[in-house]
Amino acid sequence: MKLLVTGGAGFIGSNFVRHVARERPDWEIVVYDLLTYAGDARNIEGLEQVRLDQADICDADRLDAAVRLSDAVVHFAAESHNDNSLDSPWPFVQTNLIGTYQVLEAVRRHGVRLHHISTDEVYGDLELDDPAKFTPQTPYNPSSPYSSTKAGSDLLVRAWVRSFEVQATISNCSNNYGPYQHVEKFIPRQITEVLDGRRPKLYGAGQNVRDWIHAEDHSSGVLTILERGQLGETYLIGAEGEQSNKDVVELLLTLMGRDPGDYDHVNDRPGHDLRYAIDASRLRDELGWRPLYQDFERGLAATVEWYRQNESWWRAQKAQTEAKYEVLGR
Repeated sequence: MKLLVTGGAGFIGSNFVRHVARERPDWEIVVYDLLTYAGDARNIEGLEQVRLDQADICDADRLDAAVRLSDAVVHFAAESHNDNSLDSPWPFVQTNLIGTYQVLEAVRRHGVRLHHISTDEVYGDLELDDPAKFTPQTPYNPSSPYSSTKAGSDLLVRAWVRSFEVQATISNCSNNYGPYQHVEKFIPRQITEVLDGRRPKLYGAGQNVRDWIHAEDHSSGVLTILERGQLGETYLIGAEGEQSNKDVVELLLTLMGRDPGDYDHVNDRPGHDLRYAIDASRLRDELGWRPLYQDFERGLAATVEWYRQNESWWRAQKAQTEAKYEVLGR
């Protein structure tokens, strides 16, 4: 197998690349990544069967050349941070919509299998007391420039499957945590604040609920779909890890030896979704997938330890990230 992974030097993409390199050591993997602020070549260091192609998915000619030499493409490349999309939406339109169009045209020309990575945020949010969960049939109702462009990219994939018979699957996953995540994101930001001796920051009252999944489990889910998923179908990936932001911060503080109430409330994000919840029963029942980190506390403890042991990886990101949040009052 010759596998092309767009965005494979980013957080979730690099965890997937490492998972595949370990589980399928005979595969050749090309990571196609522009290495913007969220991509880092260090994330895939030491993997012998992995080659980095530093390029833009919006560069049609360069992308076409890479796809032509591949048996399958897993498309992670995306702008993904909600706060950034509220501040500057255009990069999200360019990467998530135009970039996905270029990927679709390239795989169509060369008859290459595609798996498209998406998010549960395309479905909008659920009420805190609603027993329902997102399913592949849930109507799209995105709230932010980020989630709306990801919804648009999903619809492009579905249209190319129906109109041009592109061999593709889609997965929508809940919130990821784990190694190599940029410190602008919720969990690594709070971990690094504590490591620096400061108080974590909590948007609003912190009642917003996310369905957390370790990046290793997301990776195994994607590989399962790539190898055994039914073409043209959508699968949801989740580990039944619903936690409020308040509970996450308090658990982090406890794991790190601090008082669980030792945090600050800051201005809430505009349009902040209330609750996400994933029904991953199709992936479990039809394809036999199971998450490794079914205990959120165990996965979170492992993540804390990774950031504690890898300060050299995240230190350069920290000051710039906090300066940006200070301007935003968050």
